[in-house]
Amino acid sequence: MDLEALVDFNLVAAHGGFGRAGRISGRSKATLSRHVSELEQSLGVRLIERGSRSLRLTEEGRALHDRTDGLLSEIAEAGEAIVLGSSMPRGRLRVSAPMVFAHVALPTIGTRFALAYPEVKLEIVAEDRKVDPVEDGYDLVIRIDPSPDERLIGRRFLNDERLIVASPDMPRPQPAPGGAPTAVKAVLLSATSLNVVWRMKSDFEGEILFKPQPILRFSSLLMVRDAVLAGAGAALLPKLLVAGDIEAGRLVCWGTHAGPPVEIWALQSSRRLIGAKVRAFLDVMERAFSTKFFVSAP
Repeated sequence: MDLEALVDFNLVAAHGGFGRAGRISGRSKATLSRHVSELEQSLGVRLIERGSRSLRLTEEGRALHDRTDGLLSEIAEAGEAIVLGSSMPRGRLRVSAPMVFAHVALPTIGTRFALAYPEVKLEIVAEDRKVDPVEDGYDLVIRIDPSPDERLIGRRFLNDERLIVASPDMPRPQPAPGGAPTAVKAVLLSATSLNVVWRMKSDFEGEILFKPQPILRFSSLLMVRDAVLAGAGAALLPKLLVAGDIEAGRLVCWGTHAGPPVEIWALQSSRRLIGAKVRAFLDVMERAFSTKFFVSAP
């Protein structure tokens, strides 16, 4: 078998079509189609059933993909591992990250990385959907409080916490007697339950309960933050998002939410080694957070 044709076949099989495989790999649809046809001719079997709008793998195509895709990845990673210690990171690096994290932190991190490693073509995609690194063509995915997944490996690089914040013009209400929740006008995410109660840690007053009364609801934490800055009400927001606003006096922090810390992880497919470009990106990101460079936009 021609290995280049086999690689292109597995690209098309993994991404469900010539167009998507071409967009992710940077190869033309014509080249991919020709290589798949040549592979079919050399094997004497049909690997892909082509329709007017879609395609599907034949039984032989599925068997070939299942048995060779992992092997080809291992071959590619073995070559990269050999030169890992002696070469500069190079090639294409695609990173998926949640919207808030991407907007707050990754412009600066991405710029630092691009200046330090000009041989790497970095692409960062901000999205809140749960992507699959292999299916969607990502080298690295950033996730917040990820569920265990045996297909992914990685490391936690940041612990964050949630803060109850408000405009300086909005005084914090006094705790209700008897430990009952204190009503407070609030800006909430659209998906927040009507029965939610904010539990705030306090060194002097014990745990204080707030019952948010929604003035506004938004689908994005960025929109919630902007509304709080405008004085619409209090909100429960990640420290990562509002640290700069608190430091600049645009917001005041009433206290820290009593829930568990927020874990932010960098993950990749468990089938792949940690290549030079991924390792370099992780190092830049971890150094950035160790110096606490990030601030909220004014």
